[in-house]
Formats: sequence, C-alpha cells, structure tokens
Amino acid sequence: MSIAADPTEFSGKRVLVSGGTKGLGRATVARFLAGGARVITAARAINDPIDGVDYVQADLTTPEGSEALATAAVARLGGIDILAHVIGGSASPAGGFTALSDAHWLAELNLNLLATVRLDRLLIPQMIARGNGVVVHVTSIQSVLPLPESTTAYAAAKAALRTYSKSISKELGPKGVRVNAVSPGWIMTEGASHFLEMLRAANGGTIEDARQSVLDGLGGISIGRGAEPEEVADLIAYLAADRAAAIHGSEFVIDGGTISTV
Repeated sequence: MSIAADPTEFSGKRVLVSGGTKGLGRATVARFLAGGARVITAARAINDPIDGVDYVQADLTTPEGSEALATAAVARLGGIDILAHVIGGSASPAGGFTALSDAHWLAELNLNLLATVRLDRLLIPQMIARGNGVVVHVTSIQSVLPLPESTTAYAAAKAALRTYSKSISKELGPKGVRVNAVSPGWIMTEGASHFLEMLRAANGGTIEDARQSVLDGLGGISIGRGAEPEEVADLIAYLAADRAAAIHGSEFVIDGGTISTV
C-alpha cells in the first residue's frame, strides 16, 4: 500500500538526480517532485519528460556530460541541496570474465562509478561552502553478491562506489554534508527486462529460463518478487529528508531478503 508523499517535504530543496529518465531514476525524480522539490536530471535522450522537471541532454559517462549537467544545475537552480545518484546499469555480455574486454570494463566503470565521482567533485564543494547538503549513492547488492556469468564488471564498479561512498562520508560529515548509500537487489524495471533478454540471447532458452538463472544465482528472493522502482525511490527520499538528519555514512539494503546473511 503506497502512502502519498507530503507535498511540502522537500519544499525549497534543489535536487539533482543522475540518470532520471527511466526505471528507478524516473521514479526517484517523480518522488522528489511530489515532495515539492525542484528537480534537474540528464540523459542521452530525453523521451517522455515529466512536467516540472529540468532536463539536460548529456552523456554522463563522459567528463563533458557531467560538466554540462553541473553547469546547468548551478545556472538554472542556483545550486544543489540534494544529489541522488541513480545512474547505473550494465550492457556487458554474458559469458564470464573472459568475455569482458577492456572496453567493457571501461564502460562499466564510467557508468557505475566515475559518472557519480565526477558529479560529486563538481557539486559537493558548493554544499561544503554552505555547510549543508545530502548525497545518496545507489550501489547494488551485486557489490557483495556478484553473478560471475554476467555481472563481474558491473559488480566490481558498484563495489568501488560503495567504498568511495563510505570514504567521502568520513570527510564530509564534519563539513555538514550527509552521505549515505542505497543498495537495491532486483528491481522490476525495463532495464531488468533488457538484462534478461541479453542472458536469453547468450544462453538460449526462454526469458523465464533467464529469470530463473538470475534467481538461482542470487539464491532466491525471500518475499518472492523484486522491488518496485517506487519502493526504492521512497527509501532514497527518506535518506535525503531532514527527518533522517542523524543518518550518515550508512548503507541501506532493499532486496526483499535476497542477502541471507547478517
């Protein structure tokens, strides 16, 4: 059962969501907008935009794309109060580690680690100057539960993001900037469907066979389903809100019980 967002929760807040046009990113944009925030996001192609959101057409896997988004955020909104880094994904082939070329590794690192690092470097200094700000990094349970058939490079990049997030939290906490991480498991998005299709194409069989292979690799999901994008977006919003002011340097897993250890 969903609960309507408080339309004043993020009133006056300026929010940047990286990768906010599809899947979890789009749900996160909508959640902050419903809470009264001003929101800016970017993607390589802007399709089906949400009314009231500022969009920048940019490739965030490049330094130039990150610079374009950061510059637009300052010019249009006057700065950023909340950075929600949702950008991520994988287009690498199945087939184990030998199927991954240098190009695959660099693509995974640029998308799942460096896009976030660059935007942080560009925009966190203005938070430090004000003595206030919030950063939420979206990692993945793949950082501790990789699937060797298909997610080695993605999982390694997300593990690096997880460590990076913890490291800068130690640096930024005393300066008034909170940093936390959200670690989702399986999320039911169009990206997940694309991933299953890649597995099916590589290994044969049906989409259901591909889905079962992922579930088997993960060891199953206790609640019997993946998370809805809106459920993960709610967690991101909670960590960004003033009511979470004492939460810092932490990682919150939202995986339906997939990770079976403490």
